[in-house]
Amino acid sequence: MPTHPSLKQPLASPTTNPVIVYEDDHLLVIDKPANMLSVPGRGPDKQDCAIARIQQSHPQALIVHRLDYATSGLLVVALSKAVHRSLSKLFEVRAIQKRYCATVDGQVAQDHGEITLPLICDWPNRPLQKVDFAQGKPACTQYRVLSRDAHADTSRVALTPITGRSHQLRVHMQQIGHPIVGDEFYAPPAAFNKAPRLLLHAEYLAFEHPVTNRTLTLDSPPPF
Repeated sequence: MPTHPSLKQPLASPTTNPVIVYEDDHLLVIDKPANMLSVPGRGPDKQDCAIARIQQSHPQALIVHRLDYATSGLLVVALSKAVHRSLSKLFEVRAIQKRYCATVDGQVAQDHGEITLPLICDWPNRPLQKVDFAQGKPACTQYRVLSRDAHADTSRVALTPITGRSHQLRVHMQQIGHPIVGDEFYAPPAAFNKAPRLLLHAEYLAFEHPVTNRTLTLDSPPPF
């Protein structure tokens, strides 16, 4: 796997806080900045995170799912244990629609496609993941090319994870020869250095509200 000097740097707190893009009495949807943990990590230097910042104004807040530290975008937060259980169940049964936007290295030839490569944690190099046909868990990603930039030799793609494995989008795009630009874990140095951050953003969520039963549709334009 590629290695970069940034892997050895401490986590840096972004200057911007998560933005609340939807709020009612039962749940929030927030927009997490890049380079912020979703939940606390191990050690005193990893306690600053999206849910901790949200709990400053909403002490009862419970995070329902996570985004990678380097990934920006939409996260669902419950405001009660009952709603947390209901939302967690929706994620478990894949009843929540998710879409990401990414800029990847190179010119993706096909306008759309599907990647089905089983994934497992690469334990000696954790948190990295790897493809493992013998022991990996099934993983499926659909992609659609939005645009191509010949000058930068990049493609902008919409990514829909059918499953939700750790680092799934990052590994799948790397495996088809188009790592996400700015990816310190999976991109070679040339692709890593094309951007100051990982160009991956959770831009769309749609799900049935567990209390009102109406469909919520949330969008967050990519900040890149």
